[in-house]
Amino acid sequence: MYKAIYLSPMIPSYNIRETLNFFVGLFSFKVVMDEDNYAIVFKDNHLIHILNAGENIGEMEFYLEVDEIDNLYDTIKDKLTGLKVKPPFDRDYGMREFHIIIPHTKTLMFVGQELHK
Repeated sequence: MYKAIYLSPMIPSYNIRETLNFFVGLFSFKVVMDEDNYAIVFKDNHLIHILNAGENIGEMEFYLEVDEIDNLYDTIKDKLTGLKVKPPFDRDYGMREFHIIIPHTKTLMFVGQELHK
């Protein structure tokens, strides 16, 4: 049997620079690779690949589970002007989440934390 090292989403973007700035500026990812048509960011053993795509790209979504979701949201909320965001709320399946559309993509990012019982 093999060991999976990473499972990394590949997000198609029609403005790689702005999508890269989103992950670096809001979520404190570090840049691993930054080319004209491809970028990779890294945080806490997780990679996200950002690739160049036209505006007719399909939609996608992924889930980022974090600790201290309310602290994270309080830290970034002033930087969310102009972005489509649903502020933190509790889900009936035991998670607290906020949702955000990643700039210059058709990608919905769910950010969540398990609610303690």
